[in-house]
Amino acid sequence: MKILMDSLSVLHWHNGATWFISLLTIALVLIRPKRWSEAWWAVAGACLLVICGLISLSSAAQAMAKGLDVYLFLIGMMIMSELARREGVFDWVAGHAVRASKGSRARLFVLIYAVGIAVTVFLSNDATAVVLTPAVMAAVRAAEAEPLPYLLICAFIANAASFVLPISNPANLVVYNGGMPPLGRWLLTFGLPSLAAIGITFLVLRWLSAKHLSGAMTEPVAPKRLSPSGKLTLFGIAFLAVTLMIASAFNLDLGAPACAAGVLVAIAICMRDPKAPFEIAREISWSVLPLVAGLFVIVEAINSAGALSAGVHALRQMENWQPLRSALTSGFGIALISNLMNNLPSGLISGSAVRAAAATGPLRDAVLIGVDLGPNLSVTGSLATILWLIAIRRDGQHVGFWDFLRWGIFVMPPALAVAIIALVIA
Repeated sequence: MKILMDSLSVLHWHNGATWFISLLTIALVLIRPKRWSEAWWAVAGACLLVICGLISLSSAAQAMAKGLDVYLFLIGMMIMSELARREGVFDWVAGHAVRASKGSRARLFVLIYAVGIAVTVFLSNDATAVVLTPAVMAAVRAAEAEPLPYLLICAFIANAASFVLPISNPANLVVYNGGMPPLGRWLLTFGLPSLAAIGITFLVLRWLSAKHLSGAMTEPVAPKRLSPSGKLTLFGIAFLAVTLMIASAFNLDLGAPACAAGVLVAIAICMRDPKAPFEIAREISWSVLPLVAGLFVIVEAINSAGALSAGVHALRQMENWQPLRSALTSGFGIALISNLMNNLPSGLISGSAVRAAAATGPLRDAVLIGVDLGPNLSVTGSLATILWLIAIRRDGQHVGFWDFLRWGIFVMPPALAVAIIALVIA
């Protein structure tokens, strides 16, 4: 009996220490003390778990290896996003949106929302946050319009449109790691919920922004011409989108095609400009890769400490519930967890739980919607929103946690509820 009690005591300490270090690491990733990169904190937390013996080195290596498809996908998307930024593609698109608005702030709101949808769907929500946001800021300032509602479009649509396609959010690859549905099935499952989320988010944002959208803009925006390299990049974006949609249609992993397409387009640009490779490599945020690798290790440790078994138990309990009730509970549950610990680690945990519980139907799919759409509640919810916050601060705009929450509390719950209802009835 004493041996059993001692073993339970050691196990309790082991799990407690694992949870403490893991949750502290996630908090440090979100808070970024001393403005150190998120990657430093994620890697430090992962290393501490290994040093303390809370996860073996081999288990940590296996956890990082699970993220190979995600790393390749991010590399391809980051290359393409940097090419688009460097060649002024998004500046050109945003400038045309302002010109097409013909001086109407309300019309500009609709046009930027449409551009945000397209960028998120075909280039991922991180591209909307990192590259489109500064372009929108520059365009609306040149037009002397109040930038806040247009910037908030970039933040909210980056999550609301992030499950239109599998390629629209790296979290999709995490949740369905190794089991991504074919494109046809994905569209049948998430098409109507995506339209619902995009539509409700637009209506609520438009209502909240009404006071900023009255009157005309006073300054027209001078038209910008797209350079030959910019046109090549624009064709490259289309090539990337078609490549990924074909890969998804044949139920192939998306990481390698995304990386290959991004590299091919970059090579084509570099043949015109020999300086491009160094500039592209310098500007890409490579720290995202060790950040994701560190989070894979942390989630593996948390799963071993009981998170996986708790998630599996919860899902199996909800399988016996009425479908709409179980879908709403799982969707809103993971949405709240995502805002507390960020949707990348919560997506990893929930994805593992879904596979272990063999959950199917609306219960499983509501988890993905909660992971993708739930972060519209707060600035801590997703990596894309955090990147958006960093981007607007560089341009002198400041949106605090409570400021964003005052918008998010109106935007996220109805969009999530209607999306899940659409999922169940589809």
